[in-house]
Amino acid sequence: MSDSRIQQTKGYEITYKEDGVYLTVYPPVGYINKVNQNDVLNHITKKGIEGYNANVIVEAVKRRDGKAVKIAEPQPEKRVDSTVEAFASEDKMQAYITATQPEGGGDVPTFEMIVRALKDKGIVACINEDRIREFINSPIYGVPVLVAEGIPPQNGKNGSLRYLVDIHKDRKPVIMEDGTVNYKDINLIENITKDQKLVETIPPIPGKDGINVVGTVLKALDGKPAIIPRGRGVYTNPEGTELYAEIDGQLRIVDGKINVYSVYEVPADVDNSTGNIRFIGNVTVRGNVLSGFEIEAGGDIEVDGVVEAARLRAAGNIILKRGMVGGGKGELIAGGDIIAKFIENSKVEVEGDLKAEAIMHCDVKCGNSIILGGRKGLLVGGIARVGKYVEVKYLGNQMYTQTVVEVGFDPHLRERLKSLKAEIIKMEEGLLKANQAIALLNKLKAATGELPMDKRELLAKSTRTRFFYESKLAECKKEMAAIEERLQQGAVGKIKVMGSVYPGVRVAIGNAMLYIKEENKYCTMYSDGADIRFGPL
Repeated sequence: MSDSRIQQTKGYEITYKEDGVYLTVYPPVGYINKVNQNDVLNHITKKGIEGYNANVIVEAVKRRDGKAVKIAEPQPEKRVDSTVEAFASEDKMQAYITATQPEGGGDVPTFEMIVRALKDKGIVACINEDRIREFINSPIYGVPVLVAEGIPPQNGKNGSLRYLVDIHKDRKPVIMEDGTVNYKDINLIENITKDQKLVETIPPIPGKDGINVVGTVLKALDGKPAIIPRGRGVYTNPEGTELYAEIDGQLRIVDGKINVYSVYEVPADVDNSTGNIRFIGNVTVRGNVLSGFEIEAGGDIEVDGVVEAARLRAAGNIILKRGMVGGGKGELIAGGDIIAKFIENSKVEVEGDLKAEAIMHCDVKCGNSIILGGRKGLLVGGIARVGKYVEVKYLGNQMYTQTVVEVGFDPHLRERLKSLKAEIIKMEEGLLKANQAIALLNKLKAATGELPMDKRELLAKSTRTRFFYESKLAECKKEMAAIEERLQQGAVGKIKVMGSVYPGVRVAIGNAMLYIKEENKYCTMYSDGADIRFGPL
């Protein structure tokens, strides 16, 4: 070993010469190699140097001048084997070895020696044999060397919830192509259908146990299963891992729980803050519905305030506690009944009954009955097509405002009949073209004996088209015949006037028509098949 290496490691050197044993203590470099006399004496004792002079050694350590001094008489250097000490860290997750340097041709550490030293200290697990072999091939003496590392426990991961619906609706308005902002179609409601899957759980991941270097198993924590925050209007599968909607309705998160409500409530007005409303269940509006906005409901619509020039469409009933001022643009469309305080300048379509105090200047299609009572009981202006029955206090007014009332035929049947006639015309045109193509291709086949592939495909397509049109035509004609038969059976309609009917009113019951030319009071109008008659209440 070179002097510089000795100075870097021990700071002193012991040499054996013909005239004696010598000690050289080198000057320290900074804080490095500050030799301790006890370390030197212990080393000399370990080497088995006989008859050494302790005083000379102490003086040499004090001087540290790099000069060799004789400390003992001549003698052969004794053999000193390397020793290995093992120890574990305080948390037992690492284990180290420290080896002494062999001297005088002593034995170097062996693999078996190191493993034995580890076992003597109870270090039996996670031993890195590759590191031990690296140490044997390139030993480093007097420095702790890491030869074993424990495996820490890996705690599991808790289960989580996977939402299959949007629980955070984007409330940003839509920017149109022309740069304008659409504040109406904000789409705030998450509509849910019955038995729709809303949430499913992701299973927890179990933990992996660890082990330290002394062989103690370190227990890991397993992940906990996720708990579905079940609220109202929902149910879980038998395993409790999936959540479903119990009803059609609106998804809402309340106090961290998932709920489905059958009613969507607007606490104030339907305006830019709410946008248009499209909901699968019932809709309740505590304020007004402003012009230009729409409400579509799979159930009923109920409005506490006034409806302006808006569009309301309900599969069920529409209830307007105050009324509607449509301004010629408002629309009410109901699959059930409509009940309102008043309706002005609006388009109204109702499958069931229409009940109000006043209907003024409206276009009305009513499948069943119009009943106008209360203080006014007024039907004036516009046109009302009613399936069965009309009951009013006042029909028309003293200003002879033009008012049309048609009773006895379901207006929706008339609309359907009109639509069917248009469909039949289009399908007959399509059938004619298909037959013409088939005839032309068959003529070509007869002339040539065989059609090319593209013509054969065209013939097959034209044949399928003919079958389609023939089938649809038969269905439409059957439905049209049934509607015409119902209409030809004659109208059973009646108009009851609890107050007055005024000139300017045109009444039609079935195929009979009557222009009112003078005021009539407290009467019932009905058809005898050819004419409209007046009868008592």
